[in-house]
Amino acid sequence: MATLRDIRRRIRSVRDTQQITRAMQMVAAAKMRRAQARVQEARPYADGMRAVLATVSARVKEYRHPFLTAPERGDPVLLLVTTDRGLCGALNVNVIRAAHQHMRERYGSRYAVIAVGRKGREFAGRFGLPVLDAITGLPDRPTFAAVQPAAARAMGAFLDGRASSVTLAYAHYRNILRQVPQVVPLLPMVPPEASGPGPSGDYIYEPDAQSVLDRLLPRWVETEVYRAVLENQASEQAAKMVAMRAATNNANDLIRELTLTANKVRQASITRELMEIVGGAEALKAGRS
Repeated sequence: MATLRDIRRRIRSVRDTQQITRAMQMVAAAKMRRAQARVQEARPYADGMRAVLATVSARVKEYRHPFLTAPERGDPVLLLVTTDRGLCGALNVNVIRAAHQHMRERYGSRYAVIAVGRKGREFAGRFGLPVLDAITGLPDRPTFAAVQPAAARAMGAFLDGRASSVTLAYAHYRNILRQVPQVVPLLPMVPPEASGPGPSGDYIYEPDAQSVLDRLLPRWVETEVYRAVLENQASEQAAKMVAMRAATNNANDLIRELTLTANKVRQASITRELMEIVGGAEALKAGRS
């Protein structure tokens, strides 16, 4: 049985750990609010670009951009967005499992990976999957330029015929308690359909609708990747805040149990000492008589 000194030492260790997890919970909560605000700002832009893309593509149905046609050769590519660090519950595991299952069912067990985040790169290394590119160390407030290389690598591989398709996987932020893995096709693109009755008249495009579509499609791919990174970062901070809160509560429960054990050990020690004193007194009394 552990001594009272050992139990008290363990209580101090758990209490120190609890202070760390509580601080990490507060930091994650602050970062989550900022990440949530960035996601909410990016969603209307992506939705607006989707509406413009639907309108333009509806007027140039006869034109087939390279992004709209699957190449006859190449390997499937997974653009996997994960985190650089852990301590965020099962967030990365859920995204990786959903993405890997989707790729196996649709394309087989062999595919290439473009990793955004260290956890995705480590996953590809464990499974022996080729890594076309890996972007790690993104800041808490990633810029569009910081994410653009991943989208550029995916588009370049698709245009060169090295990628037959590109699939995007990330964690979609719903709320603090729910982050849903999303696995969506990125390339070849399926132009979104216009929602609603549409405009009553036609637009005048300068120089022409085909040129607008040529400029719009790459920008759409970059926007989707950037939005996925923002969604994943908000999901990371929410999952980390929940995980650190659970760790803090578990540490509090453990301290309570250890304190109860320490009290029992101390009471047992006091009882034993009293019994030794009483026994010694009785032995001395018997010796005198």
